[in-house]
Amino acid sequence: MKPNENSNFFFITILLLLLSLCSSVSVQESEAIASLVNSLDAQKPSPSEQESAARGVLRRLLPTHLSSFGFKIITKDACGGNSCFQISNYKSSSKDSAEIMIKGTTAVDITSGLHWYLKYWCGAHVSWDKTGGTQLGSIPKPGSLPPVKYEGVTVQRPVPWNYYQNVVTSSYSYVWWDWERWEKEIDWMALQGVNLPLAFTGQEAIWQKVFAEFNISKQDLTNFFGGPAFLAWARMGNLHGWGGPLTQNWLNKQLILQKQILSRMMELGMTPVLPSFSGNVPAALKAIFPKANISRLGDWNTVDGDPRWCCTYLLDPSDPLFIEIGEAFMKQQIKEYGDVTDIYSCDTFNENSPPTSDPTYISSLGSAVYKAMSTVDKDAVWLMQGWLFYSDSVFWKPPQMKALLHSVPFGKMIVLDLFADVKPIWKSSSQFYDTPYIWCMLHNFGGNIEMYGILDAVASGPIDARVSKNSTMIGVGMCMEGIEHNPIVYELMSEMAFRSDPLQLEEWLTTYSRRRYGKSVQQVEAAWKILHRTIYNCTDGIAISESLPMITHKLLATSFTVLDQALPIISSLFNIAAEKVLLRETSSTLPRPHLWYNNQDAVSALKLFLDAGDELAEIPTYRYDLVDLTRQSLSKLANEVYLNAIHAFRDKDPKALSFHSLKFLQLTKDIDTLLAADDNFLLGTWLESAKKLSVNAEETKQYEWNARTQVTMWYDNTKYVQSKLHDYANKFWAGLLEAYYLPRAAMYFKRLLKSLEEKEKFKLEEWREEWIAYSNKWQAGTELYPEISFPHDKDVESDDDAALHWLVNVNDDFLEMVDLSLDQCERLRRKEKQSGGRTMKIDDDQENGFQMVYEKRHKKLSGGSEPKGFEN
Repeated sequence: MKPNENSNFFFITILLLLLSLCSSVSVQESEAIASLVNSLDAQKPSPSEQESAARGVLRRLLPTHLSSFGFKIITKDACGGNSCFQISNYKSSSKDSAEIMIKGTTAVDITSGLHWYLKYWCGAHVSWDKTGGTQLGSIPKPGSLPPVKYEGVTVQRPVPWNYYQNVVTSSYSYVWWDWERWEKEIDWMALQGVNLPLAFTGQEAIWQKVFAEFNISKQDLTNFFGGPAFLAWARMGNLHGWGGPLTQNWLNKQLILQKQILSRMMELGMTPVLPSFSGNVPAALKAIFPKANISRLGDWNTVDGDPRWCCTYLLDPSDPLFIEIGEAFMKQQIKEYGDVTDIYSCDTFNENSPPTSDPTYISSLGSAVYKAMSTVDKDAVWLMQGWLFYSDSVFWKPPQMKALLHSVPFGKMIVLDLFADVKPIWKSSSQFYDTPYIWCMLHNFGGNIEMYGILDAVASGPIDARVSKNSTMIGVGMCMEGIEHNPIVYELMSEMAFRSDPLQLEEWLTTYSRRRYGKSVQQVEAAWKILHRTIYNCTDGIAISESLPMITHKLLATSFTVLDQALPIISSLFNIAAEKVLLRETSSTLPRPHLWYNNQDAVSALKLFLDAGDELAEIPTYRYDLVDLTRQSLSKLANEVYLNAIHAFRDKDPKALSFHSLKFLQLTKDIDTLLAADDNFLLGTWLESAKKLSVNAEETKQYEWNARTQVTMWYDNTKYVQSKLHDYANKFWAGLLEAYYLPRAAMYFKRLLKSLEEKEKFKLEEWREEWIAYSNKWQAGTELYPEISFPHDKDVESDDDAALHWLVNVNDDFLEMVDLSLDQCERLRRKEKQSGGRTMKIDDDQENGFQMVYEKRHKKLSGGSEPKGFEN
């Protein structure tokens, strides 16, 4: 051969070898996953048990139609080798027989088929109770169910798994749940097709027993476990002791609850994901094992690195004690729950980087973590959040990622591409370097209540990932930090577990509207098309609404250091670093809140919703959406009003500042009043659910404090320095706005106005001292808040018709106001852009704010009582 030919031959040979290796790895991965799926299938209950469990879901959802459906477990062979459900007409000549037969490979597949039939044949809708609940009025009576054409339909899962939950959802949403609420959630999971749910409840009781084997007493653990509302972060090693100690009553009851949860999940054919040992240990272990490789981690957002709560202890996975404790935990779990799973969650490096970036060292750590699982469960699979590859991408370069991902046998690790709806890692990591992964939608941070989503990405992302070259995707998942909001997003994401082909989203939105409200109403169908291209089309690369200003908890340290002067009344509204602007003498453009759509478009959608009131007034799902959209529109208007107030302060214009601040305070009170008209937006519900779990006065006090603190300000503070973790888990709840945020904002604006009137600098330390003291006092309070919505005014009837009448009147006033305000804001922005300065002038006879409550339109605040905390 000639030199060129030799070179070409060598290149082709190497290429073929590489392709062969890639193919070999792909086959190896596929075989490993298939083996895992088959192993888990073998652990599932008998067909009769699963059919009975599916019937239980039907009984709780639609008891009137219990005899209308037949359920049957079938093999995967009947589904072409995959999991599926089949819907057909029930073939029987008996008059009293069922009408519809639903078959599935598991009970979850059967309930998914039931939900599919109710949606697409009966026009029904199922969502969380707190987002309007179910719409079942469109389902025909027994004996009249719509038949399925021809021989029926078969819907396969294109990927094996539909994962559910984030490690912090247990604290932001589930913390105060009893079995009654959990049963509803598991039914919701079953109807949505979830077959791989996280099951983290009750693990502290397991750890108490495990650590006892290592001579750690119950007393030693009082400063290790976090309080009920902060357990997620104690489990991850971010904090310790804060909100605690946990009582034995809590530990015992949570363990009982976990056994109920696992039992129901198993009956339905789900595969629960259990926790495993990540290395997080109590301080006492270091004293008992002084030679163990135990290090103390850095501060995680406490005030002044307070050692009472920060700087947890991590046992290095390379230490033999790590495997010993990990094995003990696995054995205790199996002893308590039985052999219920082979999939275990572990996030040793979640926002905690390894001490060195050496790939060899990282590989040894990963091997040790897996060994602690596999020594006890030879079929163990490590499920890991891929969040670290995004949040700490500076550390996790390709060599480090490969070292961790390849530290376990092929097929023994599954990665959650946690943020794939916005920042998919699979695209930039060669499909996680041949490691199986689940395409996940994160969507929500802190359990904030905000209308937000990227419906196009949800509808196309999982399909694009699955059909991509050399895809290692094996599932879809929902990994939100908090639930019970944005029902449209979660219904669509759940459907992607069964969608093999691209979805026609516009058509889907029309059917969604008809299902959600039980009928076709032109106005709301048009409104949803507007919402699709605005609120639910956040394509600017900023995945979160302004209620979610930080991507990781680490960023809180920098995100909030400048926030207290700006003091957003609702952090979700403002979260803009205004300190630098307020305290700067030179002109500067104000940083703006994240607004990815034109609010005027959302107001247009709101008008259409209101126009549909005559037809939909009695529908709970409609009422929820109407309140939520009004809240959304009001909050965006409040953004503009707030910025106008800050402009006025910078321009040293006390009249303008007074005008805009009073408008802002009244607008906030109006939002609170609006939310109080719906049971799903009440602070009282959260607080009372916490107290109901207590068995004595001491627990009642502790649980309420935990509940109040989680949604406001974490950690202790000094007299003049607030916690960095304030308002991260803020909520749009009636009671919380009026009692907590409104007085706080009033204090702030009053001090701004005083500094202008007295021509003094803003007294920053005095301001901090005042609002920190107020926050601490509110957190320790025990005043009651309603659990039931109003109207509670003496002149307003307390029935649903009166409530809707009140809400529509409020909206009439709001729409009148918002049209003017948005136009005014837009004109001002254009003028300021042209002139380079402020153009706003306030006449003495202009109104001092907006009043939309109880039909009292355009009431001047100067003529009545001022908001609490703003008295002169």
